[in-house]
Amino acid sequence: MSTIHPRITDVLSRTFKVPVAEILPESTMDSLDMDSLAVAEFAVVLRETTGVELDSATLHRQTTLAALTEFLHASADGGAPVSNAR
Repeated sequence: MSTIHPRITDVLSRTFKVPVAEILPESTMDSLDMDSLAVAEFAVVLRETTGVELDSATLHRQTTLAALTEFLHASADGGAPVSNAR
């Protein structure tokens, strides 16, 4: 089982105070009330915890947690992650 989704959940709930019940695969940064600055901060925290660099094409307000998890999983496995185009 992937450890990526629990990391995302932990960061969102502890750092950004998002209620765990709202952290669903189909949730977007926008639906979690994360503005552009929060999304940028989230990218930094994820880079620090996963070692994966995220850019604005991959992580933006319309990115779903499922797409983010897939990207991080592919990057951690050394695969060629698919960009989450807007």
